[in-house]
Amino acid sequence: MRIGQIAELVGVTSRAIRHYHHVGLLPEPARRANGYRAYTVRDAVLLARIRRLTEIGLSLDEVRDVLADDAGRELTEVLGEIDADLARQEAEIRDRRRRLAQLLEGPLTAEGPVSPLLAELLGTLPETASPSAAKDREHLALLDTVEGGEQIYAALTPLAADPAVLALYERLDELAAARVDDPRIGPLADALVAAVPDEVLAAIPAEGRVVDGFGEALLADFAPAQAEVVRRVMEALTRGRTE
Repeated sequence: MRIGQIAELVGVTSRAIRHYHHVGLLPEPARRANGYRAYTVRDAVLLARIRRLTEIGLSLDEVRDVLADDAGRELTEVLGEIDADLARQEAEIRDRRRRLAQLLEGPLTAEGPVSPLLAELLGTLPETASPSAAKDREHLALLDTVEGGEQIYAALTPLAADPAVLALYERLDELAAARVDDPRIGPLADALVAAVPDEVLAAIPAEGRVVDGFGEALLADFAPAQAEVVRRVMEALTRGRTE
């Protein structure tokens, strides 16, 4: 049989057969005097087995291991591993669908999808056009990817409804074009630190995972004077957490 004939017989493509030759999975058959490959029934049997093994999910490396052990012991082991992997994928899918259902039940926000607890917190924030408030919402959404955020959200809930918070955002907005030695920086930083509930400090892990460069990236997201305020707040909160 020529390559097109064996491909049609087994139900694979000629390209797949050439790839199996290339990776050493299917031995090259003898060639006729005209240079064409001459496939035998044995080649067809082997190719059919390769097709069946790949159809049930084995990788080509796993197929090679199976073919190297005709007793079938390796096949049983590989199939067991595939079954365990599929079970893991099923569990992950169920968990993703559970979280998706929670998101669909809760209020959807511009920062979504976020966890139900954060969606609830964001839903309590008053409407505002403050750019600083918008940044804060984005940073909360980023916090949603870090373990322990749920406790912080709960601690921030009473603060979210406080109208004085909007005034702090507006004061930070006013520093957008200010110099880093602006006299308003110190008082605003102190006011922001004082506004943070003690429960938030308690919820921040003292030895949490620190990503290199995150602090610099966070400060770079603000104008210079605003960044100085944020830097002082971060420094004060870190000091208060370790004292």
